[in-house]
Amino acid sequence: QVKLVESGGGSVQPGGSLTLSCTFGSQWRLNDMAWYRQTPGQQRELVARIVDNGVTTYADSAKGRFTISREPARNILYLQMNLLKTEDTAVYYCNAVRAAINYWGQGTQVTVSS
Repeated sequence: QVKLVESGGGSVQPGGSLTLSCTFGSQWRLNDMAWYRQTPGQQRELVARIVDNGVTTYADSAKGRFTISREPARNILYLQMNLLKTEDTAVYYCNAVRAAINYWGQGTQVTVSS
């Protein structure tokens, strides 16, 4: 069972920055990882994705502001979020796909407000 643990959420003013982290056991080689977010009453949406060769993809809303990356040791996934907007407020989830199974963290709340 792959366990994903997010951290780094919190409250920030518009224009501010946050870095989310997702840790998982070093015994897992997770080649396909992503960050999603969800607001009440809405479907969970992809924010950013990174695959084993380092190729990244971003939602249009995240391009130019968010950066997904991994530690060289490969057991920490990050989401650096800059120039945050009120519409970025959501619960952010770490996701990993292994053997066609989706694994999710518990989520971390990000609130952007003045």
